[in-house]
Amino acid sequence: NIGSPSDLTDEDLDDLKIELAKVEDEIQTLRQVLYAKEKYAMEIKNQLGLSPLSSLKQNLSKGWYDVQTSSPYLSAAATLEDISKSNTYKRTQDTLSQAGQATSAALSSVGVAITKRLGQMSAFIAL
Repeated sequence: NIGSPSDLTDEDLDDLKIELAKVEDEIQTLRQVLYAKEKYAMEIKNQLGLSPLSSLKQNLSKGWYDVQTSSPYLSAAATLEDISKSNTYKRTQDTLSQAGQATSAALSSVGVAITKRLGQMSAFIAL
């Protein structure tokens, strides 16, 4: 842990600059090696007949499996299951279902009334 730049001597600053240049050079080398390895892996996959789409599909499947088996997902699923079994949830579900049925019946009645009225208007215009 190094202090602020004002606490460092000129020699320390020079040493740090040299060290930073070395680390940045190593990072660039690692990027080049990684790129070459990825390119080689792609060539092998092509020789094996594995397309990028199949690789993507495999990665997505593995990722989804990892999500489904993760602790947070399992915990959330268990919590949602507990909620869906609760009396409050069931009462709310029943109430919303009844409200939906009542709304549907009311809209149906409105539709019948409108249809009847349009029929009357049509008959009146025909006269």
